[in-house]
Amino acid sequence: MANALYDTGRNAFLTKLIDWTADTIKVTLIDSAGYTADTATDQYMNTDTIPASAKIATGTLDNCSASAGVADADDEVLSTVSGAESEALVIWMDGGDAGTTASGTNDMLIAYIDTATGLPVTPNGGDITISWSTAANKIFKL
Repeated sequence: MANALYDTGRNAFLTKLIDWTADTIKVTLIDSAGYTADTATDQYMNTDTIPASAKIATGTLDNCSASAGVADADDEVLSTVSGAESEALVIWMDGGDAGTTASGTNDMLIAYIDTATGLPVTPNGGDITISWSTAANKIFKL
């Protein structure tokens, strides 16, 4: 699969359910052997959608910014990561109620990235730095 935005995440931007610069945005390192993304139907960062075994490490994005529909943030360091080889990143909005599927404003999936420098990565107990692209579309463009 190529990098893609989740349909419900895109819709959430358009209906003001996600505010990239004000909400808590997180990134999770994913073992694709445990999760196959379906960006048309997957909606929430919960174990019904993405099994716990596929979630290798999670960090919170700092200094999220937006310009001309382009999302950017500081590079992210995931500390002392161990676990399975990881082939993807999932970006999501932390709605503050982990695992909730009933509300459209909780833990919504935004983007699936499996094509980036450094992927796949095999954790070895050390830190993993996610360096976002400095090209025109940065993390993603709506």
